[in-house]
Amino acid sequence: MRSLILAAATRVVFPLLLLFSVFLLFRGHNEPGGGFVGGLVAATAYALLALTGGVAAARRVLPARPEVLIGTGLLAALASGLVGLAAGRPFMTGLWGDVSLPVVGKPGTPVLFDAGVYLTVLGVVLLILLTLQEEDEA
Repeated sequence: MRSLILAAATRVVFPLLLLFSVFLLFRGHNEPGGGFVGGLVAATAYALLALTGGVAAARRVLPARPEVLIGTGLLAALASGLVGLAAGRPFMTGLWGDVSLPVVGKPGTPVLFDAGVYLTVLGVVLLILLTLQEEDEA
């Protein structure tokens, strides 16, 4: 059963949840939050969209298939560790740039790692939720 009120609220809440998830992602490398929590909030936004408009509507709005998000996230997390190796330091050593950006602060490998975790969590949760909902709709 589709709820008209929930569908209308989703149109407002969906972009706000995605914006909040990005805020959590960038806040997390200096304070509590980060890629895991941000990925969960983003997955919640897409799950809400799938509940109100169906799985097809959620898949249309997704930037990539969940499998691609998982792979990209794992590669980003791995790349953040390899940067330390390339600099002659141990694997997963945190390295930061010299320039300070307005929102992110000093960009570095922890931000890249958090982005990888964000994409991986988003992809895994969406893969599970959308697959389960597709089976329910069939």
